[in-house]
Amino acid sequence: MARRVLLIEDEPNIIEAISFILSRDGWTVHAHADGTTAFDRVRALPPDLIILDVMLPGRSGFDILRDLRAAPALAAIPVLMLTARGQTKDRELAERLGVSLFMTKPFSNAEVLANVRALVAE
Repeated sequence: MARRVLLIEDEPNIIEAISFILSRDGWTVHAHADGTTAFDRVRALPPDLIILDVMLPGRSGFDILRDLRAAPALAAIPVLMLTARGQTKDRELAERLGVSLFMTKPFSNAEVLANVRALVAE
């Protein structure tokens, strides 16, 4: 059975690129673009991995990550935070909140794929 990734991202070009990269590698990719309902989406059908943008409509990726790590049934899901906000303070906040890995945009396809594979292999 294919592993499932939930991509919480509101930029259509990034959704398309990541979906293509991961689908080609055998992943089932589900996309969700709204920060307000993202946590409910994770809770309804927990994925094997979450790729999470920081800047989302409704709620930030930081808020969503905080909720995920506070929910016992969801806390162990690896979260790859992918963001254009690569400042040190953003990275440090993500680490304090329990991010599994922090990547900045722009990204290379090979880097995303390698990091996704590494996170589910742990």
